[in-house]
Parts: sequence; structure tokens; C-alpha cells
Amino acid sequence: MHILKDKSRRVSHLRLVVQVVFLLVVYELATIGMDKVLLLLVIFGATLVLGRFFCGWICPFGLYMDLITLLRRAFKGRHWVLSERLNMALHKLKYIVALVIASSVLVLFYMNPVLPSQEFVEFVMRLQFYPPFRYLFLFLSPLETLILPFNPPFGALFEFQGVTFSFPYVGEIAALFYGSGFTFPVAFTFVALAVAASFKVRRFWCRFCPTGISLAVVNRFRAFRWAPLLHLYKVEEKCTKCGICKRVCPPQVVEVYEKKGGRIETSMCMLCLRCVEMCPYEDCLKLELVGRTLFKSRNWLE
Repeated sequence: MHILKDKSRRVSHLRLVVQVVFLLVVYELATIGMDKVLLLLVIFGATLVLGRFFCGWICPFGLYMDLITLLRRAFKGRHWVLSERLNMALHKLKYIVALVIASSVLVLFYMNPVLPSQEFVEFVMRLQFYPPFRYLFLFLSPLETLILPFNPPFGALFEFQGVTFSFPYVGEIAALFYGSGFTFPVAFTFVALAVAASFKVRRFWCRFCPTGISLAVVNRFRAFRWAPLLHLYKVEEKCTKCGICKRVCPPQVVEVYEKKGGRIETSMCMLCLRCVEMCPYEDCLKLELVGRTLFKSRNWLE
């Protein structure tokens, strides 16, 4: 098959299959009603060990954006390349978004220190929050599937013949604006903007998504400098600065190109391995787990 013979996209095709499999897993987890707090701990714990592997290979929202990119290519459309300054600004924006989410939770606790009280429960329900971690569930919004296995309490995008359709973040938008009359206008506007942006900019939302922030945060502490165990490694002597790695990277990570050699340390990298897959120099780029090479660049031009 042509797909299997295309050496420049073998990993990309494999990643697409893995993403679809995990989408089915996420759907099943939603079906059985997996505890959201436990799911948050699993995601952030995995990020600490595996870096942003979740973002590149598991996240349903990432899969939707990749499918939109495939659609753009089918129409032979060109994508926009953001300036490095704007891209870095978007990257830093996710820290602000995460801080706002965390601060909102703290404010909620400060205003209502006695959790078991009926007054607190009534207060948070009036604000359409699930006590006490409503805002924290925004970190799980990228996992929202397009088809839901249940009818959400605050509504979704629409329902057709008994099937409920949604989109990442729509559930939280519906909860926050429930009863205001703005729920569906805001939800549909968000979906339209997200799809349009993803059509022109590769992995647009990933550039400032707060869900993948844990790696960058813990690396600020010396005790966690070992993290993540899964990372990219560059051999300086084999690099000719051809710039392919920088051009093919969906979120426009420049550290792989700019770093002279050694371990690539950036929270922007989603480990999609597109740079390793496209690098035409044998063993120049490697994916390593605890010092062991799992995948490396090959001279696919021969």
C-alpha cells in the first residue's frame, strides 16, 4: 500500500491510529463514569513521566485538529505560519489560563470555607458549578468526545435521533452559561472559531492549552529536573541545520533546531515525532526513555 511505503509519514499514520484507539478508550471511560479527579491525577502524573505524550498521541481534541489539517490538505490549502514572537506569546498564555482556573478554585474555597454546609452547596449550584472542583474540570475539556454516551445535565451542541453531539469545552461552556440564554450562541461561536483556526493553523489550541502545563511547572523545581523520562535527544555532530525539523513541527517548536545537542527540554514539544520522522540524517534525532532509544531518525531519502 502507498501509505505503508511512504517513509516520511509512517509514524504520522501510526499516531493517527493510536489517537483513534484512545478516543474509543476515552468514550468508554465516559460511559462507565470514571471519577474526574482521578482522571486529572492520571493525566498530570503521566505528563510528569512522559512529557506531553498525552497531547501528541492521546488527546481527542488533538485528534480533531489533526483531522481538520488532513481536510485542509485534501483541499490543497496552505496553513499559516505564526511568527515566533506570537507563538511564544500563545505558549505563555496557557500559564495565565491555568492560573485563572486555579485562582477561581481558591476564591471559591475562600468565600465558602465550610464545604458540608447546605448554604455552600446551594451557592455553587446557583453558579452552576459542581462543588468543589468545577473549574478544575476545564483541564479535562480536551477529552470531550464528539458523540456523548450520556445526556449532559447542562446540554450539548445538539441532539439528533437520540444521539448527543458535543465538542471540547462545550460541556463547561454549557455549565457556566446555563439558564442565561447565552449558552448555545457562545458554544457554537467557540466551535466555529476553534475549527476555523485549526483549519489554518496546525494544532492551534495546543499552543496555549492549559492541560499540558504540568511538565513546565514541575521543571521549575530542582528535584524534578529529571522529568520527563521520555524526551527527544539530538546528536550535534549529525545535524546540518537544514531546518526541516522546524518547518514540519505542528506547534512550531524551535528548540529542536536551535539546540546544539543533547536533551531537548521544552514544554512546547508534544512528542508527535514529526521532526524525528522527517529528519533525513541517520541517528540525528532520537526518542529516548530513561536513556534507551525507542525511535530515531533515518535517511528515508535513500
